[in-house]
Order: sequence, then C-alpha cells, then structure tokens
Amino acid sequence: MNILLVASAFNSLSQRVYVELSDEGHRVDVVLATHGAEPVRAAVRELDPDLIVAPMLKTALPEDVWRERTCLIVHPGPPGDRGPSSLDWAIAGEAPHWGVTVLQAEAAMDAGDIWAAEPFPVPAVGKSDLYRNEASDAAVSAVLLAVRRYADASYKPRPQTGEAGDGPDIVWRDFFRQDRRRIDWDHDSTGTVLRKLRGADSQPGVLDEILGHEVFLHGGHREDELRGRPGELLATRAGAVCRATRDGAVWIPELRPRKNSGDPAPFRRPAASVLASLGAPLPEAPVPFELAADRRTWTDIRYRRRGAIGFLTFSFPGGAMSTDQCRRLRAAYEHALADPTWVLVLGSERDFFSNGIHLNVIEAAADPAEESWANINAMDDLAEAVLRTTDRLVVAALGGNAAAGGAMLALAADQVWCRGGAVLNPHYRRMGLYGSEFWTYTLPRRVGTDTAHRLTTEALPLSTASAARIGLVDRIVRTGPGEFAAETGRLAAELAAAPDLAQRIAAKAAARRADEEARPLAEFRRDELERMRAIFFDPEAPYHALRSAFVRKKPAASTRPLAPLDGAAG
Repeated sequence: MNILLVASAFNSLSQRVYVELSDEGHRVDVVLATHGAEPVRAAVRELDPDLIVAPMLKTALPEDVWRERTCLIVHPGPPGDRGPSSLDWAIAGEAPHWGVTVLQAEAAMDAGDIWAAEPFPVPAVGKSDLYRNEASDAAVSAVLLAVRRYADASYKPRPQTGEAGDGPDIVWRDFFRQDRRRIDWDHDSTGTVLRKLRGADSQPGVLDEILGHEVFLHGGHREDELRGRPGELLATRAGAVCRATRDGAVWIPELRPRKNSGDPAPFRRPAASVLASLGAPLPEAPVPFELAADRRTWTDIRYRRRGAIGFLTFSFPGGAMSTDQCRRLRAAYEHALADPTWVLVLGSERDFFSNGIHLNVIEAAADPAEESWANINAMDDLAEAVLRTTDRLVVAALGGNAAAGGAMLALAADQVWCRGGAVLNPHYRRMGLYGSEFWTYTLPRRVGTDTAHRLTTEALPLSTASAARIGLVDRIVRTGPGEFAAETGRLAAELAAAPDLAQRIAAKAAARRADEEARPLAEFRRDELERMRAIFFDPEAPYHALRSAFVRKKPAASTRPLAPLDGAAG
C-alpha cells in the first residue's frame, strides 16, 4: 500500500514505524504536522495515500483529512485510555503493565474505533527509555496488525463503547502538569523522587529550584552510600549531581535552566556544568570502572569480567557522547584491554548505543567550533583504539538505536549485534557534516563502496533487518529490551567457547596488518578530519544553524523529512 505517516516529529517511534512498514513492502512517506494543517493537506493531495498513520501526533489531524480518509492514530495507552500524558500516568501510578492502542481518528481525542492493541510491561526505567523500547515494540506490533487488517478489508474495528457494554472502560487522564511532578525534598521518599524523575527524564523534566535558580531536573538514579540534609547537593560524578533525599540520595545526570532564566543555554546539559555556571562547585565522588557487586550507585561506565569475556557497558543520556565522556570511555577501554580476555563486549545493557558527538555540550561551549573539534578527535581516539585491538574479538552490542558517529563507532568492532527493533542512522548529512570515526574505512569494508555512498547520501533510517541484509549488522538479537543483556552474555559465552576462536583472532590481526599496509588508518583519519575541520571552523557552514535548531528544538524547516538533501557534505 501507499502509506503516509503524519507526525509532529520524525522521532524514534516515527522512524521505527517508517522502517518496519517499509520492510513489509509498503511505500511510505512522511509529513510533519508542526507547520499546521496545510502541509498535511498538500501531502495528502500529492501522494493520494491508501492509508494515513499517525505514530506521534501532538496536534489534531485536519478534520477534512480524517473524514475523507482512514487515519490510524497510535496512542501510547491501553484500550479505553484517553488523554495526552498516558505514559506519565503509567509511571506515576506504578502500573506493572500498560499498552498501545491503534484507533481511528475522529473528532473526540482518542475516542475512535480500535483497530489493534498490544500490551507491554513497565520496568523501572525512564519514560524516554520506556517509549523507545517496550512501548515502541508494542506500537509496531499494533500498527503492523492494524495495517494488515485494513488491507484485508474484512475486519471491522471495535468501538470503544457499545450498547452491549462490551467495550473497554473509558478513563480520561488530564495533561500531567508540573504541580504533580514537583519534588518535596523534605518529605518524599527516595522511591517517590526517582519515580518523579524517571517520569520526566527527557521531557519535560521536573521543575525545581537550585541555589535560587529555577531549573528542570532530567533523569534519576539511586545512590547507596552518600547522605545529607534533604535537598542538599552532595557531590558530582561523570557530569551528574548527587542530591540528598529524606532517606537516601539520587543522582541527576542533566539539568536544564528555565527559558526565562536568562541563561544563554536553556537546554539540557550535564548537571555539573550547569552548577558550575551557577558558581556551585562540589566535590567529585569517583568510583572505579569495576564496582563491587553489592554497590547500587550510579555511574555511566562500568567494566566487569565473566571468565574469558569482558563487558564494558556505558549509558549516556540521549546517546550523545561529549569530549569528556569519550575520553573516559577510552580510558575504560584501555582498562578492559589490560584484562586478559578473549572477547570484549561494548555497549549499553538497553536503549541507546551512541548517537555520536554531544551537540548540546557543543552548543553551550564558549567556542562551539573548538569544542566540536575536541569532541570529534576524542570520538576518533576511541574508535581507533577499538580498530587497533588485535588480541581479542570485540563485539558492539546495540541494545537500542545508534546514529551518525555512534553507528560508525559500532563498525569499528569485529562484530555488530543489534536488538531486533533498533533503528540505525549510519549517516551525518542531516547535521551538515561529512563525518569521521573512520567511516570511510569501516563502512565500505562492510557494505561495499556503492552501498556506503547510498547510505551516507540518502540519509534514511534503517531497520535492524535491513541493516543485517546489507552486512551492516552481523547478528540480530531477538529479545525484549529487558532480556538483551542476558542474551548478549549467552551469545558472547558461545563465541568465547568456539573451537576456532584463536584462529579467528589471528586472522583478524593479519587482516589489520594487510589493511594498514594498503592504507594506514592515519590517512583515513587525516582525510576525514580535514573535511570536518573545514566545516567546524566555517561560521557559514550549515552545521552551526542545524545544530542550534536541533538543540534548541526549533521546528524543522522542511515538513518532509525524507526529502532529498542538497548541499550538505556526505
């Protein structure tokens, strides 16, 4: 079928629905609803779709569109749930299970007939993680089922209310406002504080006051040892800040100054950097890469060994990797190499692998060009360390999405394992960049020169299945988000026990020597960085405006995110 996606943003779920429907053989296009109803109407007139699907919509579809065409709305709540803050209420109410409903658009919000519904578990993770993973898995299952039912033409969607009373219970949940999120540091327990923080980790954050300044708190993790007066700022670690509760403490990775605060960078950035700008230095509370098994504190990088396998796990908010994060991860990688293992597994236990350089930190820097340059060199140092590892096999384990330099970082490993359902964006062009991380070596090596050129110039998202078909991914790990780490460990144990492991490592080392003789890695790095430096230090380069718009969440200039790109490097 010819399917049009209408979305408020081409976000993780919109991209996931796009790639999954495309894999099913449908012709899929996308229009953004952020510029009003007319671009949506124009896209409908131009494309004449058989079906319209709205995977993420903050505004209503034009009435003339949904009256004339079948329009399916993806609602992140179970049948009968209505309202704009469904996941927020699920987390606040500690729901063990929730659901996604695909319903037909009509005048009343979330009141249309049900085409499909899919339940999902609700683990103790942040809302954005839940949205990208368990909720996304359920949404795709429900959308694919609804599309099949529509194509079959014999299915009659189920009304939400009926004369027989057999419809689901209808529950309207209002917009989840800041007064419900506000933390009472003197009285809220650590569990309550964490639930409030996790329910707003990406958007909108929890409005609070620190040192007389209004800021939004983003993300929350438990601390097991540090204590203080309720609300007291205790320490920093890896850019995060530790704050005391009445019965414990929590780590908050990011802060966002309120827009009317006068802060020139009113967007999310590492909490410690925001505190530094407020003149609030705190002691650092470091922990080793290898933590004792009984520690329940937070850190963004950990290493552990299980027999012949090393596991280097890292998890950075939004998948972005700043200069500091890259350098610390490289130090952890060198630490892991000092351990005599045969297999080294890199990646997060769930959610993002990496999205490359940290655009928020760069945008907030006194000199964004210099910070961009420092950040890309730190990313290259990390990628080069992985590429030059020849005494063991390195596995990049992608529990979630990866994009730009983060996707290319994964290709530095010997094998790429990816959870089914992750979305890859192996390109840089939509940020106006040429790219580095040795992609001109690793990408053609995997997929061939022609396909590498297509991927980096078309700049379209890829499903895990499509990435596996072209050789970008070696293994699809078909598990739920919560089971990915355990299954990766099992597969790594199989790899470490393989009878030909020593021969494979030797062959890898020989191939690296041959490649180095043909063209040294230093030449790939030099040529890529020459292109990147020219972009970073050109104030007229599109990268600077694109970065600022992305970080400051300005509406996309184009309403058609899949339109061919002009001018940007690639």
